[in-house]
Amino acid sequence: MNTRVKITLLIDDVVMRELEVRAARDGRTMSELAEAALRRLLDERVDERELPPLPAMRARQLVDVSDRDVLYRVMEEP
Repeated sequence: MNTRVKITLLIDDVVMRELEVRAARDGRTMSELAEAALRRLLDERVDERELPPLPAMRARQLVDVSDRDVLYRVMEEP
C-alpha cells in the first residue's frame, strides 16, 4: 500500500526558487522533485553501508606510491 503524508518543511528561499524553476522546466511538481531527491539521498546511504570493508594493511614503512616497482614489491611482501 502506497500512502502519501503531507508535511511542512523549512527550505531556504534560494533553494525553493531553484526548485520552482526546475519543476516548471521539467513539467513536474515540486513535491515530485523533492521526493525524488530524498529517495536518491536515502539510496546513497544504503549503498555506503553495503560497501565491502577495506583490506587491513601492514604499516611497516612509508612508500613513494609514484614508484610503481617499490609499491608492487611492498604489496607482495608476506
